[in-house]
Amino acid sequence: MHYVCPACESENTLDLTFPIEEYVCKTCSHLIDVAGNKKIRHLKVPTENVVLVVGQKGKIEGVEYTVIAIVVKKYGNSIFWREYSLKDSMGNDVFLSESDGHWVFITSMHPDDFKSKNSKLPTYLGRTYRWYENTPCSIDAAAGFFDEHVDFSIATYKEYVNGTRMISQEKTGKKSQFFYGVHISKHDVKRAFRIAHMPYYTGIGIVQPYYFNIRQMVNIFCVAALTICLLQLYVYTSRTNETVFEETINFADVQDKEMVSKSFTLSGGSAPLKVNAFSGVDNSWANIQLSLVNEKTNEIIYTSKDIEQYHGYEGGESWSEGSQSEEFNLCGVSSGQYHFIISAEKEGTLPTFSNLQSPDSKVTISRDKLGTIEITDLFKGQSATFADGKTLEKDTSEVARLAKASFGTQKLDSLINAEAPKLSTDPISSNTYVQLKATWLPVSFWNFGFILFIMLTLFVAMWIGRHLFNVNKWKNSSNTPYATS
Repeated sequence: MHYVCPACESENTLDLTFPIEEYVCKTCSHLIDVAGNKKIRHLKVPTENVVLVVGQKGKIEGVEYTVIAIVVKKYGNSIFWREYSLKDSMGNDVFLSESDGHWVFITSMHPDDFKSKNSKLPTYLGRTYRWYENTPCSIDAAAGFFDEHVDFSIATYKEYVNGTRMISQEKTGKKSQFFYGVHISKHDVKRAFRIAHMPYYTGIGIVQPYYFNIRQMVNIFCVAALTICLLQLYVYTSRTNETVFEETINFADVQDKEMVSKSFTLSGGSAPLKVNAFSGVDNSWANIQLSLVNEKTNEIIYTSKDIEQYHGYEGGESWSEGSQSEEFNLCGVSSGQYHFIISAEKEGTLPTFSNLQSPDSKVTISRDKLGTIEITDLFKGQSATFADGKTLEKDTSEVARLAKASFGTQKLDSLINAEAPKLSTDPISSNTYVQLKATWLPVSFWNFGFILFIMLTLFVAMWIGRHLFNVNKWKNSSNTPYATS
């Protein structure tokens, strides 16, 4: 179609063949009556957030449409939205409405299809719609070609909503029209018309869908939970937990050094390695440093654990905190050959004792808090001191030889470490060892329960989120189904 504007004599063309009654000149923005070939009024040009142009083509749901008109409508003094009129090659009309970046694809519908026994809850195609709001509006700007006269009087939109669908009743004077709208993603509009930049969206659109499909998520979670249960059942029936390491370690043996354990093998898929550590702490602490070494890859998993236990009386009441045992997991340990590197320390000194007497009653041994060893020859009444048990073992003096002969062993240091806890009355000093036990857990219900808990938590969070989303969507409605404060 081809028209020459009577106001500015510019040409206005559109690649469609259908009768029109009015058009807006693209050069001078006058509304032109086609029958009388005369200008009617000057209009504002739609500019703000307008992303389509008259004559632009795009394909929605497999049908190619041409933009024939753009109308900006106004509610009050500050609320605007844009309506794009589209026609297909057969002359059928559809519309795209955009407000605050939210898009609705709109088609005409017959009013008889919109039946209602309740004016606030009418039905259409088996769905019940809730009345949202009445919105009076007027035309603020326009451009393009119109197949009927543009009505500039106040129009009232009565909107009904069901999820991502809406029914809109437009009343202008005595004329009433019904339209059916469905949310359309801005990405679909952008792709359909190849738009470089889309308007940013704010707030929640009247038919905007929730960010997650709850029903779909329930189906996914149920399938995932069933799969996890079946896998857990298979693991439970095909594998068993196994103790792979268990040893008692003297603090004296790892003082200022590390102990390398025997190798052990872990078989199967990745699973937690549970470690239980016990030490007889009493109003004191102990610390264990543990390194799990993969002998094939030399990969090291390091951990450190404190064991603390304290008790006492305060205000006439007893109190206690901590424990003599701690349990922790090394998670995701894969199969392979491993060993531990262990070091440990504790609060306090080596156990002190006095007068450890030899079987022949010739010699006594004592040790103070600094670890100094004192040897006493009971017959001669003479004493000698040594820095520690190792020094005593290496000494060749007469008193050292006597002690070795009287106790019947050259390994006096080991003897002292074994006997000292029996003679010591200091609870801190008497704690001489830590017990370690490592159990391979191919059958672990912790991970199983944790995953199910996470899925349940996500579902509850999404359910609550959807409720808050809908509350926010309906906050501007005078007919909201949600309680308002």
